[in-house]
Amino acid sequence: QVQLVESGGGLVQAGGSLRLSCAASGLTFSSYAMAWFRQAPGKEREFVAVISWSGGMTYYADSVKGRFTISRDNAKDTVSLQMISLKPGDTGVYYCAASDTPGATMQYEYDFWGQGTQVTVSS
Repeated sequence: QVQLVESGGGLVQAGGSLRLSCAASGLTFSSYAMAWFRQAPGKEREFVAVISWSGGMTYYADSVKGRFTISRDNAKDTVSLQMISLKPGDTGVYYCAASDTPGATMQYEYDFWGQGTQVTVSS
């Protein structure tokens, strides 16, 4: 069965950095676009970033462009999200997701989801 397991969340001060990782198993990882979504308290889950199956294409939400970098290692079946210059507004649960639709940014396009990892940015 497919498993996506996120790690790397935590508490960080505004302006700090965190690196999230997602380990995938049970799927042909290199055939899937991988993305990160997040859900802040009391808000709907939103798209953060997506990377194509090859890693050759990335796309970011405007709110994180220039601060977050998504990458993947198809040899290790992992996808990462490097986050710098973190803001309190980045606080939320971050989810890793897999889609067989290239460049997908909508939640309904994603077939598999992880359980999430908490990121808290204090001011």
